[in-house]
Amino acid sequence: MDKPQLPPSGKPARQPLHRRLFFWVILLIIVVCLGWMRHYNKVQHKKSDNRVAVQVVLAAAHHQNVPVYITALGNVTPTYSVTVRTQVNGILMRVLYQEGQLVKEGELLAEIDPRPYEAQLVQYEGQLKRDQALLSNAGVDLKRYQRLWRQDSVAQQTLATQESLVQQYEGAVKTDQGLIDATKVNLIYTRITSPINGRVGLRLVDPGNLVQTSDTSGLMIINTLNPITVIFTIPEDNIPEVAKQVYDNTVLQVEAYDRNQNILLATGKLLTIDNQIDPTTGTVKLRAQFANDDNRLFPSQFVNIKLLVHTLMNATVVPTEAIQYSANGPFVYMLNDDLTVTATAVKVGIVSGGNTTLSAGITPNTLVVIEGADNLTNGASVKVAPHSQALLKPAVKAKLTAQAKKPFWRFFL
Repeated sequence: MDKPQLPPSGKPARQPLHRRLFFWVILLIIVVCLGWMRHYNKVQHKKSDNRVAVQVVLAAAHHQNVPVYITALGNVTPTYSVTVRTQVNGILMRVLYQEGQLVKEGELLAEIDPRPYEAQLVQYEGQLKRDQALLSNAGVDLKRYQRLWRQDSVAQQTLATQESLVQQYEGAVKTDQGLIDATKVNLIYTRITSPINGRVGLRLVDPGNLVQTSDTSGLMIINTLNPITVIFTIPEDNIPEVAKQVYDNTVLQVEAYDRNQNILLATGKLLTIDNQIDPTTGTVKLRAQFANDDNRLFPSQFVNIKLLVHTLMNATVVPTEAIQYSANGPFVYMLNDDLTVTATAVKVGIVSGGNTTLSAGITPNTLVVIEGADNLTNGASVKVAPHSQALLKPAVKAKLTAQAKKPFWRFFL
């Protein structure tokens, strides 16, 4: 085979100029087209905000039994609270309880020096014997005077005087017996016992002190803590609904929460309602009772009360975060099958446990936006957050899957 002829210089011949120019023109056209398409795509997105997909979190409306509560601030009050005071004067000899101890009715708590009353009892018993002897002797004389008067041997005045003397001694005997009984009662009062079952508080008087009936502070305070009660108030507008059930002997459940309304302290029942409204506040007092077996309620503690008055059966509820408000009233963003949202007006009911009841507007299983609503408008396109996609219909899920498969050439757009 013959070798190709080389130019005199020995170098390969260069391609014609028009071929090289054609190549660069084609390359320039391709670059310009890609740039124009990229710019056009950006302009189109800026012209229509509805095409900008906002990521949202969804929740489904559903049926639920919703409890209706009346909330109030309550004060824990012992079922019984007794300030134990002395009923006799004397020296406090012994204190027989530990502070904070649980005591039972009739249990001995303290002793007062009984010796002055024991001596007084002996004195009154001696007076009684003396007056009984005088009464007996006066009675014998009365019988003799009555016999002599029938024989017309003594004057009627002498007989009347003797009868009066007998009655006088009878009165003295009764007085002595009363003094003896009173002293025996005082002796009983020197032994101070618990009048109720409950928990005794701090000691208010130490042994060795003189205690008197005029003391107002008392020796100790005993409170009944199991069960315990809470007194709270509700507005007078709620009285008819509650009073009707109370007078029908319906048991209403009451829940007591801590100050921050985060921790349920106890669950009890409503005992009674007061018989009058406070005209200064327009409220009425109610008393609820709690078993308080775990002693989580303490006297004079402030608690938040929830009184269950009735339950809405099969109510339509959505998370409270889904409710939006405008000048036209409350509404929710409802998800459509084409991954757009529609602002739907709703009629809001009560709020319970993070959910809000709706009496009109949407039906159960409707998907509503609970996060991302601040950036939405009516008809806007949305992008569903991954953890919310399980709520979508199969057809909508398939559409999301198709959108996720982006052609490689869209990278340049």
